[in-house]
Amino acid sequence: MTDATSHQLVFLDAATMACDGDIDLRVLEKFGTLTEYAITVPGETAQRLIGSTIALTNKVVIGAREMDAAGASLKLIVVCATGTNNIDLEAASERKIGVCNVSGYSTAGVAQHVFALLLNLVTHCHRYVSEPEKWADSPVFTRMNFPIIELNGKMLGIAGYGAIGRKVAEVGRALGMNVQALQRSSSAPSDGAAIARVQLKEFFESSDVISLHCPLSPETEKMINAESLSWMRPGGFIINTGRGGLVDEGALLEALNNGHLGGAGLDVLSVEPPPTNHPLLTTRLPNLLITPHIAWSAIESRHLLIDGVMTNIRSFLDGGSANRLV
Repeated sequence: MTDATSHQLVFLDAATMACDGDIDLRVLEKFGTLTEYAITVPGETAQRLIGSTIALTNKVVIGAREMDAAGASLKLIVVCATGTNNIDLEAASERKIGVCNVSGYSTAGVAQHVFALLLNLVTHCHRYVSEPEKWADSPVFTRMNFPIIELNGKMLGIAGYGAIGRKVAEVGRALGMNVQALQRSSSAPSDGAAIARVQLKEFFESSDVISLHCPLSPETEKMINAESLSWMRPGGFIINTGRGGLVDEGALLEALNNGHLGGAGLDVLSVEPPPTNHPLLTTRLPNLLITPHIAWSAIESRHLLIDGVMTNIRSFLDGGSANRLV
């Protein structure tokens, strides 16, 4: 086992993990000296990594230049998330720097957020609760200005049938929805058992709600686009808690504006943080709900995340390879 006391841990964006001390990051001190930075902007990364043995990051980009600045001391990069697109994995491999991530910590929370967005869209709760001053104008204590849609019997299409996709399917079925998954070139064909897998065009044509849970890749980038949206049934819904790049945001805005889509709920955008003039943020459409990448962040999820981070570091110190990508 490597001597833990000799290690220098640097957490580059600790504010993404803990809020007002609700997660105790001091538990990481058992592995060595911990230096925390709430936020690190790109120009600061290289300097802050100098002398570090273990770097922890959620969103901060670590590329070849930053690795070279850290020098030979840097042995492990722990991504405090599932996605590792902020790490140059090839550069890490060339420099024999280990990279590991944490998966599975936010499955329940993300599935919950999918339906928080969807249920608001189909019930218009967010619109009704914002207009209490109009309630007295109704001759009865019922307003039907925003028609409510039942999810029971609707088809839920899931793109990315991994752990989160399966959890979303489970909740959808509990609400009486039918469920199908997108058949992608890299996924196994349907065996007629748990869930039907359908080809791309049929998937869009037959889904009332599409929920995105696939990784961002050349195959999936902008899979929600003008053509695929045109295949959808009028009044359909798009939910994206995966990656912002899965959606052509201009095409989505057009489909919402022209009334083809019933609504969209997004927890991710193609650029994060987005510019203040981002078209989806300035449009103020009532059938568009956007949250600031919070689906993963339940307190229970973050406790599981820090447990996963500690497992990865402990494995590294013991000479293991838990969750190693490099």
